[in-house]
Amino acid sequence: MPVPRSIIQQIKQIIPPLNGTLHKGQSGRVGVLGGALDYTGAPFFAAISALRLGADLSHVICSPTAAQAIKSYSPDLIVHPILREEASYAKVEDELRSLLSRLHVLVMGPGLGREDYMQSYARLALSIAREQAMFVVLDADALYMVGKDLSLVKGYRRAVLTPNVVEFKRLSESAGVSPDVPTKERAGEVSKLLGGVVVLEKGPTDLIAIDTTGEAASLETSRLDEVDEEGQRVREVVEVDVEGGLKRCGGQGDVLSGTVGAMLAWGKCYEDGAFGDGSIPASRLPLLAAVGGSMVTRTCSRMAFQLQGRGLVTQDMLPQLGKSFSEVFGEDLWAGDKGRL
Repeated sequence: MPVPRSIIQQIKQIIPPLNGTLHKGQSGRVGVLGGALDYTGAPFFAAISALRLGADLSHVICSPTAAQAIKSYSPDLIVHPILREEASYAKVEDELRSLLSRLHVLVMGPGLGREDYMQSYARLALSIAREQAMFVVLDADALYMVGKDLSLVKGYRRAVLTPNVVEFKRLSESAGVSPDVPTKERAGEVSKLLGGVVVLEKGPTDLIAIDTTGEAASLETSRLDEVDEEGQRVREVVEVDVEGGLKRCGGQGDVLSGTVGAMLAWGKCYEDGAFGDGSIPASRLPLLAAVGGSMVTRTCSRMAFQLQGRGLVTQDMLPQLGKSFSEVFGEDLWAGDKGRL
């Protein structure tokens, strides 16, 4: 079933205009927390995908063991090697607070790893992000972290979780989803049990679900200003069946994290009044960003596969992000009224 036209129209409202009215930073400042000794590609793919989709600035917050490699991949990324294993917790906390205060969204998980010190810093960063009412995207080993302590995200409706098949099974078990729940209803059940976080269940089609009817859902916990708690009780599932490529390369999930992150950064700029009419409530922005990121990433995978076939690697997807955006949302939103010759 195609994504409803009404949702696509709402997504278009949170895309920053290209008309000369915005200054640097008002089209989104994205942070990616990840990158340790063994993992440098994943945070790069997430961060550069956010830029390629149209975010203004993209930061990578990583371990010094990963920093030089990530810097060498692209001069467009701002790399912060502050997650030092030997550093004092208080020093890293101060650095994270200062850095996150300048960002609109935090993408966590690509290249995070499971080393104790990286997991500890990730928990700290998520706590700070919640204090600062940031939007967050949780993928890969950030989902492993959440599975061990669901309270890290429970009730925080500014979060988007992007599990693959294995991660979703593990998350469902941690949340206590009954095996009797029908397959296509499980993402919604996870959302409900976690208090209305948006769940983007990746698969042959992507299922994006939100359910705020459970006891754990809270506008106050999520730092949302909507006053009608009961009116915000929603249950919604969107199936994205946009055709993707037939080769599922390893870093495609990192690209998805970056595109969802970029759209959430746009949503935060919209929420803050940088552009738009403010008619879309902040509580709806995570769902819209998840749907938009899924549509663009699947289209990008298809375009790259058409060019590279069986030999497709994640890097082949990056040049196709702009074309994919244009196909999904229109050339006028990609190039602007004055961007065409």
